[in-house]
Amino acid sequence: MEDRVAIFIDGSNLYHALRSNFRRYDLNFAEFASKLSSSRRLFRTYYYNVLQDPIQRPNGYREQQEFLDILRKTPYLEVRLGSTKVAQGIPVEKGIDIMLATDLLYFAWNDFYDVAVLVSGDSDFAYALQAVKNMGKHVEVAYFESGVSKDLLNIADNRHLLNRSFFSGLWAGKRRTKRRRVTGED
Repeated sequence: MEDRVAIFIDGSNLYHALRSNFRRYDLNFAEFASKLSSSRRLFRTYYYNVLQDPIQRPNGYREQQEFLDILRKTPYLEVRLGSTKVAQGIPVEKGIDIMLATDLLYFAWNDFYDVAVLVSGDSDFAYALQAVKNMGKHVEVAYFESGVSKDLLNIADNRHLLNRSFFSGLWAGKRRTKRRRVTGED
């Protein structure tokens, strides 16, 4: 029987890593998911990020909505959005990590997938990944060398190094250098 793969993307982590490593953000998410799942059957891709504040950042919000519309048209991809709270005058992401970890565990518990691929280098997910492994599932981590927790790599059954070679052929269009044009993030 073919393994079912679920991909969990920490959108902010991916965005910032693409920005610092390649200075582009026009990733073809359908092709990206296909490459991560390889010859296995893709159950679904989940993309987690924070929703821009339409009052504080109207342009960022509008442009992010355009980006999210593209994501929502991607087959077998669901967008999950958290919010921003202001703490001591600084906007802070709220709820993203817990949403991702909850889905990771819930879908494993309900046997929706055999292999979880986490696209993040954030050590906050290490314990959730270990719990998924304890349920008999396989876990893989897709990561950028410059920003990955050793805890995640130690837990992973398999690793996908997201380098220039990995992304070859996965870009959606022309090279873009302005963040805001594609993601709406400032």
